[in-house]
Amino acid sequence: MRRTAAVVGIAIAAAIGVTAVAAVLGPTASAPTPAPAAMAQPADPIARAQERLRLVPGDWRTWAALAVAYVERGRVTADPTNYPRAEEAARRSLAVKPKDNGDALVAQGALANARHDFAAARKLALAATKINGYDADAYAVLADAETQLGNVKAATAAVQRLLDLRPGLSAYARGSYDLEQRGMVSAATDLMNQALAAAVSTADIGFCRVQLGDLAWYAGDLAGAAREYELGLAADPGSIALQRGRARVDWANGRIDAALAGYADLTRRAPTPSYVLEYAEFLRAAGRTTQAQAQLDLASTAHRLFTGAGGVDGLTGTALALAAGDPATALKEARAEWSRRTHADVADNLAWALHHAGRDAEALPYARRAVASGARSATYAYHLGVIELALGQTGAGRGHVAEAVRVNPYFSPIDAPLARKLLAGPEVTR
Repeated sequence: MRRTAAVVGIAIAAAIGVTAVAAVLGPTASAPTPAPAAMAQPADPIARAQERLRLVPGDWRTWAALAVAYVERGRVTADPTNYPRAEEAARRSLAVKPKDNGDALVAQGALANARHDFAAARKLALAATKINGYDADAYAVLADAETQLGNVKAATAAVQRLLDLRPGLSAYARGSYDLEQRGMVSAATDLMNQALAAAVSTADIGFCRVQLGDLAWYAGDLAGAAREYELGLAADPGSIALQRGRARVDWANGRIDAALAGYADLTRRAPTPSYVLEYAEFLRAAGRTTQAQAQLDLASTAHRLFTGAGGVDGLTGTALALAAGDPATALKEARAEWSRRTHADVADNLAWALHHAGRDAEALPYARRAVASGARSATYAYHLGVIELALGQTGAGRGHVAEAVRVNPYFSPIDAPLARKLLAGPEVTR
């Protein structure tokens, strides 16, 4: 899975009444990562906000900050039932100050991003920028929404505005992801190193090491990824995202038991659908099908909790349906997600669902669109290659499968070995 959710998990400085907490997306096809603190964090920002509101119940800014804090707690705990609490806190802020309340709009935008309602997040962020054109938090929400909607130029513009207004860890990391999405991996790495240089807290340092490790991982640099993850864990031993990185490196190095133990622990601590789906894939690759099915059941439950709390996630819905051998439902989920946004991940997702439904001619334009985004993704290349092979386009198909292995030989515990088999023979595997 790509770094899609990594950048949108970065802190938004909503430090009014309560210090900054992160405004983030919820679970996606890309695993979420801990957000760095924009400044010194209170031990419990929710409790601090609630105490402030008991004393000053009309403090609309603290109501908005409380809403963002609930969004963050939902991410950290993988418990989307926090989102209705965030919604209520934002509503209370607007009840106190119904006009020119940019703080509440930013909080609502962060919540919309968390629920994957990116169109609503975009609308809310734009409204906040009209109230205050210098609100960096609003541009952070806007950048995340535009990115996930697939509005590449608008996303880059929002990131640039954020960099202009408040250069620092949050802006650098979003800028890095924007560069990576356009295939500029070296520049993305340089900007994340700038972010690391600006990091102060152990959480910030760990966050930056996650991003640097992931950039190395997706480029097939196993040694570089291992180095960044280990340096990150030295600074922030409790980081789930760094533990996930180390588990993937363990797998690639043949340390299967260590990899599975790492995933078992991190999914216990953060049972998000994306992490659990990854764990199921590794279990399946290890031949532990019963355990893999148990994890898929857990991922389905987590996905239902997310959608039950107002979230929408067609990427996870597609993945779960494909894992269950239900291509019709997978295609329905993928088409619905495409109707909401046109990010390259969604194009790739729809192409793969169409392929599994036996509709490779329809899948081809979407797979090509994902690859044409410029992102150096082994998964995009592999999916396009398999679809081309299924259509009898042998030369192009083998070329794209070979590209996938060249970009990242470890891109999937299931598909990477299949890619090597495809290059060794004429078989095409669905």
